[in-house]
Amino acid sequence: MSTVAVLTNDLQYDLVQKNPERIAAVDAATPHFTRFLAEMRRRGHSVVHLQLVNLPDDPNAERYDGHLPVERGTRGAEIIEAFLDPRDVVLEKNKDSGFYETDLHTRLQERGVETVVITGMQTQICVQTTAADAFFRGYNVWVPRDCVVSARTEDRDRALEWLAGYCATVADSTEILSVLDSQGVLPRREIKTP
Repeated sequence: MSTVAVLTNDLQYDLVQKNPERIAAVDAATPHFTRFLAEMRRRGHSVVHLQLVNLPDDPNAERYDGHLPVERGTRGAEIIEAFLDPRDVVLEKNKDSGFYETDLHTRLQERGVETVVITGMQTQICVQTTAADAFFRGYNVWVPRDCVVSARTEDRDRALEWLAGYCATVADSTEILSVLDSQGVLPRREIKTP
């Protein structure tokens, strides 16, 4: 059983189609992203899609022109088909981090996962909070820079810099696959604070 799992964040119709900037960012990343997911599955690694579902009584949930997006059971809440495979796990979350009030940690532990590769949208929100929460729980965290997106490039770049400086190894998806193929694992980064 693999000790590596890929976590995706918020690759859902309502969230991606919110505005032209998000659509363009996801469209540009999709070839890298789908290739990476396919290669990780081929190597026997789990893929877990973290599916944001807004609760109607959540006062902090963003509304789109008065409409609550990604409600349970709606087409807009579904994971976009291009990223989904029948072997994947879809796990509902109600907040930005995939670990907040979910059983993600328990599920990963049951599978023997030690390393998480965190992907998806938006880099500065869901990717960053999920990565930090994974780090707090002792996971080895990797982030493929070509498989994370934000509506604004500067938000993505700032988040990647923060992740690399704190809790994650940031690399291109091809480099991650190459390291896995040559070493069999993704090495844990040495933590050094200034």
